[in-house]
Amino acid sequence: MIAYCEVSAFTDTPGSGNRAGVVLDADGLSEEQMQALAAFLGVPETVFVTRMGDGAARVRYFTPTQEIDFCGHATVALGLRLAQEGRWAGEALALETLVGRVPLRLEQGAAGDCRVWMAQQAPETRRVGREVRRELAAALGIDERMIHRGLPLAAASTGLWSVFVPVIDRLVLDGMEPDLAEIHRLSDALGVSSVYAYAPVGVGRYAARDFAPAVGIPEDPVTGSAGGALFALLAAEGALPLRSGRACGVVYQGHSLGTPGEVEVEVSVEGQQVRDVQVGGCAVLNHEGEWAPR
Repeated sequence: MIAYCEVSAFTDTPGSGNRAGVVLDADGLSEEQMQALAAFLGVPETVFVTRMGDGAARVRYFTPTQEIDFCGHATVALGLRLAQEGRWAGEALALETLVGRVPLRLEQGAAGDCRVWMAQQAPETRRVGREVRRELAAALGIDERMIHRGLPLAAASTGLWSVFVPVIDRLVLDGMEPDLAEIHRLSDALGVSSVYAYAPVGVGRYAARDFAPAVGIPEDPVTGSAGGALFALLAAEGALPLRSGRACGVVYQGHSLGTPGEVEVEVSVEGQQVRDVQVGGCAVLNHEGEWAPR
């Protein structure tokens, strides 16, 4: 039997935020078995620890339908579970993933709560043509005039590529009725995992929805890696207020699905270059179980 647990990340309320499966002892599982367990759990992503020791853990991430290179909310969920199990007391720990090494930091609160922070990969961006803007608006079920002209529309990545579409306010965001087949087509054409719509709700604060049918997720409740890429993109475009070369803020996501969560982001900038992106959040255990591999 293989022990697993389900954890809600980017929230302290069970069932809110984004659910992830966590398997701490997966060294004996084949790729087919990991995929089968991820499908059985049916949560957006499941993270498997295939080796741990010497300040590093080798991990793999699966959606219910396929393996992906990286997942932010599952990483936060994993960090919390390692801390709860006494396998991580805050010392240096890096995850070995398909996108490279991802350092983790554990922040212990005075009330016994904790936050897991993960360093993102170096940000990359790609421009999106005018004609694609129209297609993206149509796919999201909005008029092109609802796209925010003062914020960047571009593809960006700190581990996973998304295309970021700014809209004028949260009402537009909440009212979206996306054409998931068209979003899937555009995602494939643009070489991204998801279409991420966002709206400003205050200084350094954004609401967001992330549509990822290309990787088997119609709408991702709360997306950590994309939150980091969003802030990296905003900082690179000069759309974030900086203090001593740093900016921090929050992405609110999941409200449209009834599973609200918060992604905290910190970025540092030197000149015109984004040098460091950190994504953090809390998490809470939902339940534990066992699965019999076939």
